[in-house]
Amino acid sequence: MDWDDLKVFLAVARAESLSRAGKVLRRDAATVGRRIAKLESDLGQPLFTKSPQGYAMTEAGSRLLSHAERAEQAVLSGADEVAGQSGQLSGQVRIGATDGCASYILPQVCAAIQKEHPELELQIVALPRVINLSKREADMAITVSPPQTGRITVQKVTDYHLHLAAAKEYLRDAPPLTALDDLRAHPMVGYIQDMIFYPELDFLTSMGIERVALASNLVSVQLGMVRQGGGVGITHDFILPFAPNLQRVLTEQLSITRSFYLIRHEGDARVERFARVAEELARGIREEVGRLEAMV
Repeated sequence: MDWDDLKVFLAVARAESLSRAGKVLRRDAATVGRRIAKLESDLGQPLFTKSPQGYAMTEAGSRLLSHAERAEQAVLSGADEVAGQSGQLSGQVRIGATDGCASYILPQVCAAIQKEHPELELQIVALPRVINLSKREADMAITVSPPQTGRITVQKVTDYHLHLAAAKEYLRDAPPLTALDDLRAHPMVGYIQDMIFYPELDFLTSMGIERVALASNLVSVQLGMVRQGGGVGITHDFILPFAPNLQRVLTEQLSITRSFYLIRHEGDARVERFARVAEELARGIREEVGRLEAMV
């Protein structure tokens, strides 16, 4: 068994599909299937069972997985050690994040990191759901809710703040807003209820607001709705500098604090590229959130 065999095995285990694994490996599905069949033949045991849902690992496949992941980390660590002699980072790092962080914080932070390390490739994956690190959807992720299980490390990065806001043009003609009860006379903008993947983002329900006039699963879309005068919505303070036509309202009556957490694969702590990017990423996010909130 060689590293190339294990790399194919890992891709199928994470993608649960030959075609999806082939895209990651840049090989056609038939070739991936043949490599898996050969590996199973060499080991004398089936590693996957095929079903309508895709490829699921057998007990033997699950036992091989931890060994394959350790081999992967050893290869990555060795490559980073050789490449890192100059002090510069190289290779690819994929960062998952909620769309608010991905759209308004990470572009600036990642651009600064890449400028310091020109050989580094940084990818931002913005998903309005929980990032699955075990399937390597990302090498690390910024989340608003720390996972309680899994072979991961969790680091609190920073707090951030949210307030009610509306377009200035909307507020000129809208009913008065002097108390939270006044919100009943205003259309509310928020998340689609059954697409809230983090309970920490269920702001309006916690306020006792049952009806959302305009809703989206994306923060950027909600921001657009508020900017167009669609109503009142909960808005991140760090986003407000990007939307100068918005005005915070009822700041004395409502102020929400949430936190960003950096989650990583437990074994990646030994890979210099991931460890250093995580350190610079956390520092950059703290500084950027602070800078943008100070502008409000």
